[in-house]
Amino acid sequence: MRELLLIRHGQASFHADDYDQLSPVGERQSTLLGQWFAECGAKPDLVAMGPRVRHRDTALPCLQAAGVDARPIVMPGLDEVDHVELLARVRPDLAAPGALFAAMKREADPFRTFQQLFVDALDRWSSGAHDADYTRSWADFRRGVLDALQQLNESKANTIWAFTSGGPIAVIASALLQADPSHAFELSWSLVNTGVTRLRLGSRGPSLVTYNTWPHLERMRDDQLVTLR
Repeated sequence: MRELLLIRHGQASFHADDYDQLSPVGERQSTLLGQWFAECGAKPDLVAMGPRVRHRDTALPCLQAAGVDARPIVMPGLDEVDHVELLARVRPDLAAPGALFAAMKREADPFRTFQQLFVDALDRWSSGAHDADYTRSWADFRRGVLDALQQLNESKANTIWAFTSGGPIAVIASALLQADPSHAFELSWSLVNTGVTRLRLGSRGPSLVTYNTWPHLERMRDDQLVTLR
């Protein structure tokens, strides 16, 4: 059976000016995933990743801990949405560098405030009613993700590990479940950092086997390792 594992990146640095770097928790999550793969005897024939720093910095420690000597290929279709641009279209005052971080620091509950802002931003973007406002439309983003999935399905590799973000994973899962594309991101809110989504690949296309599992974190019995950002 050919399979594709979609791996969400480790916890990023929500409270830092540069979100696109792993927190210490994210680094540990990535290593724990690799150790779990090593114990399971899991080895990929192909490793892919998105272009972000957090994708690379999840993939490399994971591969090292798993004992896998592989050079990941970078696939633009595994990139995350541009949350900075999306938020700026809803809140133009957040467009300046560091403005989002500064605004969240002023909130009593930064995570809840950011979540609601992000939901509003995604709803506006995915509606398709404001495509001219964005560098890349929702339809183009979705098409790019599904094109990457098709490329991976058509590869000759039996086992593929793909390090990516919540957006692409949610797009892929919603497409395989034949859900309304405009609601794709509702699937992303529960995605755990370094959670694994397993697909079966074949001549009839990919199919969803399991979604968002994290046994490598559960076995540590430390709730602080199970994060959503």
